Amino acid sequence: MKSGVRPIHSAHVTITVLCALLIVASCGKREKAPEPTKAVPGDALECMARAMYFESNRSSRDGMIAVGSVVMNRVKSAAFTNTVCSVFSQKNQFAPGVMTRQMGLNTAPLIMGTARSVLSGERHPRITSSKFFHAAWYKADFNNIHYVAATGGNAFYEKRKPANVTNRRPVPATEGLTGN
Repeated sequence: MKSGVRPIHSAHVTITVLCALLIVASCGKREKAPEPTKAVPGDALECMARAMYFESNRSSRDGMIAVGSVVMNRVKSAAFTNTVCSVFSQKNQFAPGVMTRQMGLNTAPLIMGTARSVLSGERHPRITSSKFFHAAWYKADFNNIHYVAATGGNAFYEKRKPANVTNRRPVPATEGLTGN
């Protein structure tokens, strides 16, 4: 060694090259999105939050409370299953993937707090015994639909005998009827 330069060990070179390759390979790659959380069967809070999140369009607290009120009306009804999770996981009743799709974390505090309120007894004052709703833009043409409320992008209704239907068209949307 005439110049005083230290010899390069092959193991050191191999590790350095591998590290450099890993750094280059990972540049520009995005981290994998987290796996969607799934509602645990029997977890009423998680299930209620998911129903509200995916069915109310997260547009208003009133809309979320109204969706939750419908879910609770179904839980009490002999015509539906008797738990929050089983009610909205019934086939063709609520949006597909409600139990498995990812929920945005930015609305989690509002959704969870509102779900707790419904599970603790809060109800939308105009939903009464309603067990059904559809998107407000949808034009249902059935003679047994009696509309009771519109809020949060949905129109809520009861099914009645045609002679007892007085509101055949969705009522005007209202907001601000539920507590905060």
